[in-house]
Amino acid sequence: MKFSTKAAFLYLFASFFLFSCVSRKKLVYLQDIDNQKNYDSSLRYEPTLQPDDLLNVIVSAENPEVTVPFNLPQIQGNYQLNENQSNIKTYLIDNDGFIEFPVIGKVKLGGLTRSQAISTLADKVSFYIKNPSINLRILNYKISILGQVSKPGSYTIPSERITILEALSLSGDLTLYGKRNNILLIHEEEGKKTYTRIDLTKVDILNLENYYLAQNDIIYVEPNKTAINSSAVGPNTALYLSGLTVILSLILVLKN
Repeated sequence: MKFSTKAAFLYLFASFFLFSCVSRKKLVYLQDIDNQKNYDSSLRYEPTLQPDDLLNVIVSAENPEVTVPFNLPQIQGNYQLNENQSNIKTYLIDNDGFIEFPVIGKVKLGGLTRSQAISTLADKVSFYIKNPSINLRILNYKISILGQVSKPGSYTIPSERITILEALSLSGDLTLYGKRNNILLIHEEEGKKTYTRIDLTKVDILNLENYYLAQNDIIYVEPNKTAINSSAVGPNTALYLSGLTVILSLILVLKN
């Protein structure tokens, strides 16, 4: 079979164009950050407590003995705590936003920020203890990341504060097949779901209201056109084409 040198060169050029021409605008994050001078770093994020949040609440005072009724030990079978959490009873916020707290009874914390919840509990405990101190943590603060990332899954956040960029770094960042300009963020609050589209290539995300993620937020990274097209012809097509390109290159070298 006669081998056409011209055809081989055309194929090599097409292959090079196919595998090397990737637009910077499709891959690089925060592309216009050099054109911006200042960002509002004064923005402070605080999680809002929601139904199904699992809370660890510890009451402290000058006299530790008076806090004992408020710091009940963990009841076996309630919840399993990990080794980094104290053996203090935990509280699950019910669907109406309430917890059942020792001595005080029902307290509504759902819909409050963490600092507001601490203030609410301190006010109620102060009827029994002088100048109480409240330490409150969300034990099941987690986010989920799906789609075109290296390590999709759910991640527990111990600090109760995480940005969308930090969350994506936990998942090993987007793959080359992830659509960076159309990230879907699903957020639920008070039983209502909201959907936000985020463009990671724009520096404006640093000032977005959703830049800091709330507990149970879901991030979905859509596949780009390359991923969609490759799914139609098979994931190993690019590998086969690369191998064929190398073989054709060797043939051209040998002929010359």
